[in-house]
Amino acid sequence: MTKLKRMKKKIAIVAGALDLPILTRDALRRRGWDVFVIGLKNFYDPRLNPDLVIRLGGAGRAVHAARKIGIKKVTFVGAIGHPNLSDLRPDLWTFFALFKMLKHQRGYDSMAVALNKIMTDAGFDVVAAQDVAPELTFEHAGVLTKKKPARGDMANIERAIDVSHTIGAADIGASVVVDKQVIAVEAAEGTAKMLDRVVEMRKNRKKSGGVFAKMTKPGQDLHIDIPAIGVDTVNAVADAKLHGIIVNTKTCFVVNRDAVIKRANERGIFIMAVDE
Repeated sequence: MTKLKRMKKKIAIVAGALDLPILTRDALRRRGWDVFVIGLKNFYDPRLNPDLVIRLGGAGRAVHAARKIGIKKVTFVGAIGHPNLSDLRPDLWTFFALFKMLKHQRGYDSMAVALNKIMTDAGFDVVAAQDVAPELTFEHAGVLTKKKPARGDMANIERAIDVSHTIGAADIGASVVVDKQVIAVEAAEGTAKMLDRVVEMRKNRKKSGGVFAKMTKPGQDLHIDIPAIGVDTVNAVADAKLHGIIVNTKTCFVVNRDAVIKRANERGIFIMAVDE
């Protein structure tokens, strides 16, 4: 392999919390990528064993390190919660990047789009992790579980997809629960807490019914802001006495796909991937 080819196979992962950065790192390495892992302080899982740790306001160190070893591609993976104020203090590179964003990126309606533009202007190619490691998603449409949607589920599925697109277009959220009527929509609280509300609301309900949909927002920048489901999602949906889960193909991360499908089979719910 030539030096040029080795350069093209280098990629940096900027890693937030939970298991997804670990799964992404491992998937990329299996595909032959030379992965440089950058852990975000107070968020990354210690099992990740990152090559570099930075605070949220310390992007300059990561940019310098990536340039020094010839990295041109970068992907952002993992959750970010509430940071410490000291972690937000910007270094010089981050300060000017933020200034540029505020001055020139006013037309963007999402921080993800603005961050993507900043990184591109800095000479990096921001790639979507699901594009370079598609096995982290459901790649094909269809039902992935033993349980299939019943005829009575189809109206709920269609309604959930439609409502998801509506709230997504308004940048309200990506998730919705429908059981003949809309039971809950995701807002700033996030998917997990929305499902907690539904579990509490339906804890005394004897009959199950309804579906949970987590769909890509129309126009969503999938280089950085990527929906995801995991085993916890499956458990919450089952605890809420819902019949199943609907997600997009190719654009929704499935954290530990085999475990997710296994748990869905154990809990008796369906998972359906759609091309919508």
